[in-house]
Amino acid sequence: MRDVLPEEAALRDWAMGQILAVYRRHGFVRIETPAVESLRLLLRSEGGENEKLIFRILKRGEKLQSADRPEDLADLGLRFDLTVPLVRYYAHNHARLPQPLKAIQIGPVWRAERPQHGRYRQFTQCDIDVLGVASEVAEIELILATTEALAALGLKDLTVRINDRRVLAAMAAHCGFEPSRAASVFIALDKLDKIGADGVGAELREAGHPADAVERLLALPGRATTPAALRALLGARAEEPAWAGLERILDTVAEQAAGRFRLVFDAALVRGMGYYTGPIFEVQHGDAASSIAGGGRYDRMVGRFIGRDVPATGFSIGFERVIGILVERGASGERDGDRVVLVFDEAMALGPVLALARELREQGHPVLLETRAKRMGKQLQELEARGFRRIGVMGADGTVEWRGPRGAGAGEAGP
Repeated sequence: MRDVLPEEAALRDWAMGQILAVYRRHGFVRIETPAVESLRLLLRSEGGENEKLIFRILKRGEKLQSADRPEDLADLGLRFDLTVPLVRYYAHNHARLPQPLKAIQIGPVWRAERPQHGRYRQFTQCDIDVLGVASEVAEIELILATTEALAALGLKDLTVRINDRRVLAAMAAHCGFEPSRAASVFIALDKLDKIGADGVGAELREAGHPADAVERLLALPGRATTPAALRALLGARAEEPAWAGLERILDTVAEQAAGRFRLVFDAALVRGMGYYTGPIFEVQHGDAASSIAGGGRYDRMVGRFIGRDVPATGFSIGFERVIGILVERGASGERDGDRVVLVFDEAMALGPVLALARELREQGHPVLLETRAKRMGKQLQELEARGFRRIGVMGADGTVEWRGPRGAGAGEAGP
């Protein structure tokens, strides 16, 4: 968890605005869910390893005092993603929601993991989800909308990686893993980018999986770089809809991408959440090992609440990683007009100062009011260093001397 200073906060506001604008152009509507959810809900969500990282909230008053076992001390938890709260939200409100629902969520989530560069215990996610569309049209729209949003932030060197959970299950069966232990296989394989093939292999063997099955699994992604090639190796183990869906997504998105981003089939892509049931996808920027966005289909989650399955798929932007890239580039959040500061003597009448500030704000300029310091030269230097493009020094008679980064004098027109 960390504090955000004003300059980065402005950048975050701008980035959120860009993302929201793109998603709204694609027909998505914004919703909000609470930060706190029932611990029972969070623990039954098939959130994979993230369920172990839940920040738990202790019971209150007599309920806490009467708790007999450690596992009974908490009844609430902070959400670890935005998908689980969305499913609960949809189950409670679906009769009043548009069908299908195309939802935007932007908000903080919490995971009690070890902080490291680019990873925090509290971080912001930007999600879009489509609930009520069973076809691959939902995945196609999510991928196109998310890559457009990232491009609006100036991120051009993007690669979208795609796979399908049903294909992964077929791979595990083909290699000789027990179906009942497939989840542990996927958890290990999901670490391939972090610990490499040797690390994944060691983890699988230590878990008691057959060495020959491990060897076959790790060799598969290199032997099959397209769905057709992998299908030829696996035979009829994976369902026909999985292959047809992958081909449709890849072909349609590639046609629409028109060189704006790369698209690849990745047989080793897993995604850590256990609730995924179909296509899964991630976005990488440049040659970074970590993804900046990811998602997939989760058709069986809503059914746990309302007794019938509802097709659903979503895509989440890792906002903190994106902001980290923008900060490294020196990006600024002040995009809505030149920043202006009006410097005035505290003894002078405020009326003319406030009137000029209002006029400038109506023209679209962010305006800061500052009283004149004793060492005005130093004050002006500090204001320029803070990014103010135009500085107006107001005289006692109401006149304004405009200064820019290059020290423009009184003869130059104002903003």
